Amino acid sequence: MSLPLKMEIDTVEDVTCLNPELLQLPEVSPFALKTTPLLVDDLFSQWLSLPETSNLVKSLINDAKAGTAVNACANFSNVNAVGSNSLPSMFSSVNAPPLSPRSSSGSPRSSKQKSSPSALGSPLKLFSDPMQEVIPQFYFQNGRPPTKELKEQSLSKINHLFNNPLNGLLIDEFKTVTKEVCKLPSFLSSALFRKIDVDCMGIVTRDAFITYWVDGNMLTMDVATQIFEILKRPGNRHLTQVDFRPILRELLATHPGLKFLQNTPEFQDRYAETVIYRIFYHMNRSGNGRLTRRELKRGELVSAMQQADEEDDINKVLRLESGYFSYEHFYVIYCKFWELDTDHDFFIDRENLIRYGNHALTYRIVDRIFSQAPRKFAGDVEGKMGYEDFVYFMLSEEDKSSEPSLEYWFKCIDLDGNGVLTPNEMQFFYEEQLHRMECLALEPVLFEDILCQIIDMIAPEREDCITLQDLKGSKLSGNVFNILFNLNKFMAFETRDPFLIRQEREDPTLTEWDRFAHREYIRLSMEEDVEDASNGSADVWDESLEAPF
Repeated sequence: MSLPLKMEIDTVEDVTCLNPELLQLPEVSPFALKTTPLLVDDLFSQWLSLPETSNLVKSLINDAKAGTAVNACANFSNVNAVGSNSLPSMFSSVNAPPLSPRSSSGSPRSSKQKSSPSALGSPLKLFSDPMQEVIPQFYFQNGRPPTKELKEQSLSKINHLFNNPLNGLLIDEFKTVTKEVCKLPSFLSSALFRKIDVDCMGIVTRDAFITYWVDGNMLTMDVATQIFEILKRPGNRHLTQVDFRPILRELLATHPGLKFLQNTPEFQDRYAETVIYRIFYHMNRSGNGRLTRRELKRGELVSAMQQADEEDDINKVLRLESGYFSYEHFYVIYCKFWELDTDHDFFIDRENLIRYGNHALTYRIVDRIFSQAPRKFAGDVEGKMGYEDFVYFMLSEEDKSSEPSLEYWFKCIDLDGNGVLTPNEMQFFYEEQLHRMECLALEPVLFEDILCQIIDMIAPEREDCITLQDLKGSKLSGNVFNILFNLNKFMAFETRDPFLIRQEREDPTLTEWDRFAHREYIRLSMEEDVEDASNGSADVWDESLEAPF
């Protein structure tokens, strides 16, 4: 036997000799083959020495090298037919016991091994005819096309709403289409109208709407994607703060809970800005001012918009993401900023911010904020914080349980920016807290004891440092920052104010920000009522003095 042929035979031997039944010898009992391994090796070697077997192996190897489909069923059966007569008969037909009849049903062996190679013929047949499974299309570059039924239902509604002599709708008439056909909040009507009316003709025809909404596959998109496509400008793959202004103008003009602002355009603008800043604070986690489709889907803005469209009282829309559209929340934020902005130039400096919360913050943390460590200021005035920056600060300060807040204060405490908070960094901020406690004649708490308390609250993976993930995994993370730089909240946490505990138990669904904003709105409203009452009583008093004259 030549060396190449022997190598080829050795290659096949390792695979085929594993199962004696693959030899397919009709005259030899499988039981005899399994109980006598030497007999199997002897028969297999003689079978490989046959010329027909050698030709078959060469043919299969050549086909495999050429990359052609391997189909050895016919050749293998032919070789079996020829080779079986040439094999030496180790058992004579007279002395050999008859084989038991094999049945496809009734045999436990056949039922358990229905897919065995012997049942399928040659083992090479397993690879000769691969099953071709048709995978349905799951990606559509321009969106999944609507089904025939959905398209017919939509066209029926469109035909009914566009049934007028103009064969189109003006912007004031388009709101019904936005609500009934598109199933979108009504204050998106103007934005959708202008998205379709690209030529600024002042009218949207039936054909133009079908082209954009039905043929453009907007019909089958989820609500978040529909809103994203309507608001984003052409060529952009993200939303900016400017893209939200049209829907806020529409909301202010049409919502019954905001009609009282129609005579004060300045406060309308401030309200719209505050809502937009809060949206980007919670949802634009990268902080680059570019809201992506994924970020829009992950947030609850869509649900808040739908709730605002259905609820007449805008202040009740506060169950989702701290109430983007709540006027009470805007009122609290704006009044706080106005109190600190003593010269009313719409900027505040370090000395202004240090007065926040009755001087609750330390100078060191205020310096870190103005060094723009947690966030680069939106304004370009050196050493000044604008209104947008103040909104980010206030939301972070009053609700330290939210992830944006944890990220904000983590960057402040992380002095070297290495992504971990070390005991030295925490001690640097706590030193001022300790000094303030001594000045107020409070019992000072040593930093060593504070550090043990922090480790117990957070339970970090490593005791020598705290990561941002450690803070996000603990419900007490906000107290860590209060301990380090907010003396008033630190003392409230140490004394466990029973009033605050009762508030939390009454409605656990409310966030820290919700409870704070509610308390502050009541306080500010009472102060305004007292001021109005004092002004009114003065007027009455003056009139009574002037009446006799």
